[in-house]
Amino acid sequence: IVSWITKMIIDMKETRGMVLEDYLKKTVGKKTIEDLKTGQKKEVNILADLHQIQSLQPIRFKSPLSVFSAVTVPKMVEKIPVATLVDAFFDVTGLTGRPEVDATELQNMINALPESEGKQAMLKWINQGVTNINTLRTRANAYFSGILDQASAKFKANARSFVIMLSIATTLILGTDSIQLAKDLWNNAELRALTAGQASVLVQQVEAGQTLDLNTIISELNKLSIVKFGWWQMAGAIPTDSNVLDWLGFVLLKVLGLGLTATAVSQGSSFWYDLLKKLTSPSSKSSSSDDTKG
Repeated sequence: IVSWITKMIIDMKETRGMVLEDYLKKTVGKKTIEDLKTGQKKEVNILADLHQIQSLQPIRFKSPLSVFSAVTVPKMVEKIPVATLVDAFFDVTGLTGRPEVDATELQNMINALPESEGKQAMLKWINQGVTNINTLRTRANAYFSGILDQASAKFKANARSFVIMLSIATTLILGTDSIQLAKDLWNNAELRALTAGQASVLVQQVEAGQTLDLNTIISELNKLSIVKFGWWQMAGAIPTDSNVLDWLGFVLLKVLGLGLTATAVSQGSSFWYDLLKKLTSPSSKSSSSDDTKG
């Protein structure tokens, strides 16, 4: 649920593209244009009109309902190869196709650019005596490579923060307690075996490339009678007497169990699919047996 909601919001809000756009405006400069959709003024990076940048725009459905009409629109650019970004920046400066430019002319060309961190970096290199176009391109390549890495790290940090908050909210809404679930599995060998069997089936479906249906998975888990899956299934777990220590222990374990669930959910579905695959694959079992023999 968390992975699906996160992906939907990231795609709808274009968060990856927005982060990259912010870094490009700060690094290569920005300009004000009129949004054709809303008629309002907005700021974009100065490379936005270049064909090599526009060709990188992903094509997605215009809205969630567009899946029925197949209406697609280009979205904000989410990824730019470093070489493409450097070429685009040199196109804007007017340095493309000019193997030799004297220092004064070069400085005037850079000064004509909108104010940005990239402009200041170029001017600093020129003042240091770096006037060879190929040397400037090499330095710009390293510089923009770092900028793109920073943008990617910023997006991942934002997405990670959102996933953690969404995991906590989902866990509190559903009331799934990992400690209580572990107790049920520990005390019931048959239930433990059936659950392990279902995990193996799930891994086989993933390896076969089948699409996993969330409702089917929940339905299969319900057939196993795995209780304490929500707030409404706490019968038998709540202390029956008024002993303060029993209630304190119950609350602490409940908080810890919910915290473990939120932590586990925040790892993402792919993490658990990979872990299940490692635990249930024949290679992992054979290697563990070889280690035992050794």
